[in-house]
Amino acid sequence: MGYLKYMRELWRNKNPELLKEKIIQWRKEPVTLRIERPTRIDRARSLGYKAKQGYIMLRQRVARGGHERPHELGGRRPKHSRLRMVLSKTYQIIAEQRAGKDYPNCEVLNSYWIGEDGEYKWYEVILVDRNHPVIRADPRIRWISQPQHTGRVYRGLTAAGKRSRGMLTRKGKGAEKIRPSLRANLRKSK
Repeated sequence: MGYLKYMRELWRNKNPELLKEKIIQWRKEPVTLRIERPTRIDRARSLGYKAKQGYIMLRQRVARGGHERPHELGGRRPKHSRLRMVLSKTYQIIAEQRAGKDYPNCEVLNSYWIGEDGEYKWYEVILVDRNHPVIRADPRIRWISQPQHTGRVYRGLTAAGKRSRGMLTRKGKGAEKIRPSLRANLRKSK
C-alpha cells in the first residue's frame, strides 16, 4: 500500500477527540484562512492538488443552519408573507464561491470536507493561480488558464457544482436533457 492509502484509512477511522481539538482551534481562526499544506493530503491529491508553485490551499468556514431567505419586515397577511425559499446550493458550493471571491486572480479547482460541529462546516478549497508561469508550463493543468475556464466555480463546473446539477449521478439513457443544461436543451429544441 502507498502512503496515501494509509492516510485515507487513518482519516476514515479517525479519533473523534483529535478532530474535536482541531475544530476548537479552527473556530478561533478567520473565516477564510490560507494554509501551507492540506489537512487531508490523500483527498487533496485525488482532487488534483500538487505541492508546487501556483497551487493555493484555503480553509473555508461556512455557517450551518437553514438557508432560508430573511423574513421581510412590515405588516402583511400571513398568506402573502411566504417568501421563505430555500437555497439550492450546498455548503460546499458556498465555501468554494466565497474562496473564489477572496482570491479573484485564482480559479477554484476543487474542494473537500474536513470537519463540522453544530455551528459550522469546514472545507479545504484548492485554488490555482492561472497566470503563474509554473502553471502555464505544466501540460496537466495549463487548461485552467484558458479564457473559457474563468469563473468556473460560479457556473457549477467544479465537482460539487456538477453534482448539484445532476451531471455526475445521471448519465446515459434517461439523462439526455441534462447536458449541457436543461435551459440549453430547451433552446436547442425550439
